[in-house]
Amino acid sequence: MAQQKSLKDKVVWITGASSGLGKALASECALQGAQVVLTARRHDALEDVRAGLINPELHLSVAADITNESQVLQAYEQVLQSKGRIDWLINNAGLSQRALISETTMQTERAIMELDYFSQVFLTKTALPSFLQQKSGRIVFVSSVAGLLGTQYRASYSAAKAAIHLWANSLRAEVAADGVDVSVIFPGFVKTNVSINALNGEGKAQGFDNEATANGLEADEFAKTAVKALLAGEEYIVVGGRKEKLGVAVSRLSPSTLYKMIRKMKVK
Repeated sequence: MAQQKSLKDKVVWITGASSGLGKALASECALQGAQVVLTARRHDALEDVRAGLINPELHLSVAADITNESQVLQAYEQVLQSKGRIDWLINNAGLSQRALISETTMQTERAIMELDYFSQVFLTKTALPSFLQQKSGRIVFVSSVAGLLGTQYRASYSAAKAAIHLWANSLRAEVAADGVDVSVIFPGFVKTNVSINALNGEGKAQGFDNEATANGLEADEFAKTAVKALLAGEEYIVVGGRKEKLGVAVSRLSPSTLYKMIRKMKVK
């Protein structure tokens, strides 16, 4: 659990960086002195984010669809050619869900697992040799409180976020002796477009927000808390309101009580 004094001149690569949590994390890392590499599908959106960061000339936009393995390999080469190293890799890109299991097509199940699990596994495996060679760095996964609890309307999303958490646990054990750290962040409700972009059962964007997300933490508050915890070397980072933290605590102390609480939840 290596602590770090600052991110000054460190290279931080963030996926899903064009909006939401990724954009907020990019802004906070830049404020902490990092050189930020922004990745998402749309180059113009990334450039808009880069232009809004402190010292924009230090940062780099690398467009890629992280579910496309050849694009990921090209992006990795571009990052290394431009920056020479990666100190933090933040696997943030993801897609949520708002549909009952009985209404969710297998195509939608697979699409969520592809983005929220397999693409993060592939990007991490692609970048891992650099981390092992330099014998330092931190690999970060943005999971979700949903991945710790499992709630209605989010079965595939919860499963994917739980899967990446446990894959990260295994990775941490395997690379600990090589000087590489692994952290997982579990956000609760944060004010982003996550609910608006969440897939319904047919695999289309839901198109509207929900009350819990609309009343959640501000994205910049989430980012400040998360980056501070990462600099402190924390590996298991829950960032959310009282309800989410209570749910995580109950899940450890009494799973059966948690399941009763979840059955009564009204959140979609």
